[in-house]
Amino acid sequence: MSDDHLEQPDDENHMPEAHPFSGYLRQFFRGPGRSRSLTRDEAFDAFSMVLRDEVDPIQLGAYLLMLRYRGETPDELAGMIEAVRTIARLEPDESDVPAACHPMLDWPSYAAGRTRGLPWFVLSALLLAQNKVPVLMHGYNSHLIKGVGTEAAFKALKLPIAMSAEEARSDIERHGIAYLPLRHIHPKLQELIGLRPLLGLRSPVNTLLRLLNPLQAKAAFLGVFHPAFLDVHRETGKLLALPRIGVIKGGGGEAERTPYKHVDLRLLDNGVLSDLRWPAALARSEKPEDDAPLPKWSILWACGAARSKIWMPLPRSRAVLPWRLIWRAGPIISTKPKVWSKDGGQTAKSNVSVKSARPAPGYSDK
Repeated sequence: MSDDHLEQPDDENHMPEAHPFSGYLRQFFRGPGRSRSLTRDEAFDAFSMVLRDEVDPIQLGAYLLMLRYRGETPDELAGMIEAVRTIARLEPDESDVPAACHPMLDWPSYAAGRTRGLPWFVLSALLLAQNKVPVLMHGYNSHLIKGVGTEAAFKALKLPIAMSAEEARSDIERHGIAYLPLRHIHPKLQELIGLRPLLGLRSPVNTLLRLLNPLQAKAAFLGVFHPAFLDVHRETGKLLALPRIGVIKGGGGEAERTPYKHVDLRLLDNGVLSDLRWPAALARSEKPEDDAPLPKWSILWACGAARSKIWMPLPRSRAVLPWRLIWRAGPIISTKPKVWSKDGGQTAKSNVSVKSARPAPGYSDK
């Protein structure tokens, strides 16, 4: 029997031209002793190709999973973040942006895949905004088994959802706070973070988004799930010349402290790294039921009941760490803000809570 039908045509004897993205994969997969991480410039070029849809799906999966398996380096993250900022046009001429549109604090919210109660940290951000600390929250919450996403919380509080970075600046000017969904930062980012069910785990995109700081706030409050990423975030922030960031280990990777136990805060302050341990802000006996439905939760805040002696410690205790980031981010605040006292009234203080704003003994940020 002839096997002529299996012969390879002459025009297939030529080696096909290598895909432009294959060179970056080659650096990863060369084998022991030969593979290496990407440089910052290489990571910028590679992720720019991803954002421009110039990469085959097979290449994209290999790229994301290898970075996840090996662990992304600060240089790689910095290059990828710079690619997003460039492609998404997140670096406008600051001289054209009114001062009232600038956020003081960037508070990303990308927690996923966990059960959580009410988003008290959103009320913490709103509390800061009401005390003359403009806040930008941005993010996407997926795979919440039980709980409330950040965008849903903003809608329940009758706060607008920004459709672009420009709208977010306008919302900050009007309300002192804004929420910018990931899909409106760049649709490709939403697509990439949505690959988790297909890949089976988070990708480096989940990491870089926390450091994106889309409106260039002077300080950022970040939460991570895996402790190994605490220092990676700080080192990446240092490469990006971010003025001041604080990183904590939060449930599901949310930048939200549990007020019933101590929390370690990793700081980056104008290139200087330091650590702080903050004591528990509340006794466990003070923990109220956290199963109120979202409509009731938002109504309590709107009518002032959430600022009562029972409920106010919850958002206030979660606001202490980002509050401190702002006070140390530079000469931003010119007046002492008003904060809600335990009895539900207003009082002038130099900090959110004297008791809970004090670090644990023996720790210093110098």
